Amino acid sequence: MKIDTIVPGISDPNAKMRATMLSQSLMPNRTERVNRARGDLAMGMPYILRHGSERTVMIAIETTTRERFNALERGLGAPELVISSKRARSVLTAAVTANLSEGPVRIRPPASADFDWYQRLADPRHDHVSGPAGPLHVLRTGDDTLQNAGLGLVKSAELIPAFALFPLGTELLDLNDVPLTQLDASEALAELAGRPALSAVAAASFPLEAHDVSRLHVFRDADGQREHYAIVIGQPDPNRPVLARLHSACFTGDVLGSLKCDCGPQLRAALSRMGEEGAGVLIYLNQEGRGIGLANKMRVYDLQSHGRDTVEANHQLGFEDDERDFRLAATMLKQIGITDIRLLTNNPGKVDTLAGNGIRVVERVPLQVGRTAHNRSYLSVKALKSGHLL
Repeated sequence: MKIDTIVPGISDPNAKMRATMLSQSLMPNRTERVNRARGDLAMGMPYILRHGSERTVMIAIETTTRERFNALERGLGAPELVISSKRARSVLTAAVTANLSEGPVRIRPPASADFDWYQRLADPRHDHVSGPAGPLHVLRTGDDTLQNAGLGLVKSAELIPAFALFPLGTELLDLNDVPLTQLDASEALAELAGRPALSAVAAASFPLEAHDVSRLHVFRDADGQREHYAIVIGQPDPNRPVLARLHSACFTGDVLGSLKCDCGPQLRAALSRMGEEGAGVLIYLNQEGRGIGLANKMRVYDLQSHGRDTVEANHQLGFEDDERDFRLAATMLKQIGITDIRLLTNNPGKVDTLAGNGIRVVERVPLQVGRTAHNRSYLSVKALKSGHLL
């Protein structure tokens, strides 16, 4: 239905303008289109990803069903498989991955490839099985804007970084009649790279063990799916740098008391230190598992049980060492009126990101607690491979 058919406007000189305004209000903006595509991927739904004259149907390997994949293949032909370069170097031979650049790796499947073939290349739980049927053909030329956008979307949806792109010819389908989300790859990349948008949605005061005067501020991502928290301890002096801690959610450490990491002890030590000083702010970011989500974190743990260290396991799954976005913390600090801090951290990356986003870090305060026999190796890898100052 055309929008002007639902707007009363007989002999109304403003009818066309009103129709245009209503049409604009009903249509999703760029942020909403990207979030809708991310949600479709998480549910296993395909959507149309386009760039220039090129149009594809994208679907995440982790969440799609065999039935849907096979139906798409019958209707559109064999798709291109896209995985990250980290995953490619972990699962493919050195001869195949020689001279690969960072970013998406495009693989043309052999004629014999079925859904199981795509899953074996995408998911590390299949790595113990004999390698995928070959020969493998890595596509090394052409514009990879579609692939870069797709990789960013599946990662931000906390899915295994592997997806299929089915070529979509306009002679096959009238895009205006397809009931799928449509997204331009360039606008997806711009949205993913942009400064994170957060809304302050609620705040309340209540006593904590660390200090009987505290206030919790709740912030929500633009997609409405994830919340982050700023816990203000005591009454920080706005004229002095505030003791601050950026803490990423760790369900296993913070809640269950896992001994595999030092997250729980760091959280409690930071709050205790702020209580002792009488003031501070703890930014609690819901970026579990260094930004890959709890499900992927458990996959990493499983790979570690087979001899991989933290970084190697992340790479085998297809992620970078650290997928977190600390710009969120800078946005939250500024919204609660804090710009000068003394940062409790062993991670120089946090200092650099905050400093580059309008927060003045006048001092890095070490936070070295929680070392046990169970996490000694984990902490060593953080120091040797991730640059933490331990």
